[in-house]
Amino acid sequence: MAVQPKLIIHGGAGSSLQDKGGLEAVRKSLYQVIDQVYALLLKGATAKEAVVRGCQLLEDDPRFNAGTGSVLQSDGQIRMSAALMDGTLQRFSGVINVSRVKNPIDLAVVLQNASDHVLSDYGAAELARELQLPLYNPLTDQRLQEWLEDRKDNFKRSMANVVSEPAGTGTIGVVALDQNGELAAGTSTGGKGFERIGRVSDSATPAGNYATDQAGVSCTGIGEDILDECLAAKIVIRVTDGQSLKTAFEKSFTEADQHQRDFGAIGIDATGAIAWGKTCDVILSAFHDGQNRGDSLESAKGTQVFSSSC
Repeated sequence: MAVQPKLIIHGGAGSSLQDKGGLEAVRKSLYQVIDQVYALLLKGATAKEAVVRGCQLLEDDPRFNAGTGSVLQSDGQIRMSAALMDGTLQRFSGVINVSRVKNPIDLAVVLQNASDHVLSDYGAAELARELQLPLYNPLTDQRLQEWLEDRKDNFKRSMANVVSEPAGTGTIGVVALDQNGELAAGTSTGGKGFERIGRVSDSATPAGNYATDQAGVSCTGIGEDILDECLAAKIVIRVTDGQSLKTAFEKSFTEADQHQRDFGAIGIDATGAIAWGKTCDVILSAFHDGQNRGDSLESAKGTQVFSSSC
């Protein structure tokens, strides 16, 4: 019997919607992606195919910090990371700090079937060349102006002139359940912005993106906090070990509050439950539960489960 597909996406987390163009603009962008990707699921697309397409669409939207519109690092360069996990195969793949590609998630797709599943920097660049992907500049005028403005008073700083700014929390992510009951998760980011060269985010690690045949989770927020909690893997493993998605989210975010973490997460389990959680003020998330669309843009801190039936 066919399963009712489920879908949840996010465009990052933080404390404000101001730099995203406001609430309605963000909602419109998220719903456009939800509509396109959910239509694919209804036509029989696999969870992995839906996740990849969702990530591509979000990477292409300059409103979000992934792909086009990624933030600049301390040296003025853009380095992006992305991960994909097939829950049925329980297979993780990703790229770390790759430059001059349009959609980092595309490299993660190729690595699903490669002998080396995660490549960084020069290795990821070499893969892009082997695939003959066209060179692409993801820089936008807004991101350049942000970098220039924040550099003005920081030329005397140590640590390669890393700017002391509020930590960046921009990421995009997609989790899907398809008609066959299979799950997948994908996450992509331009990093936190102004970071030291070589810094590795959570997005291309199981801490930020993880799935089994029981649940899938994508995270956003302060990457170091997500790594310290191993958040995505923690939630998914709790579900795989028998907890409900609701309980796994609540327990994990209670622990996060106790540790004063700053992040959010989205997830779906094999029963069709859809969840989000956050310790930050805002998580830019939207979902489709098979009947209706919804979002978390005006929600309070904490966790919520939207649906629990296939």
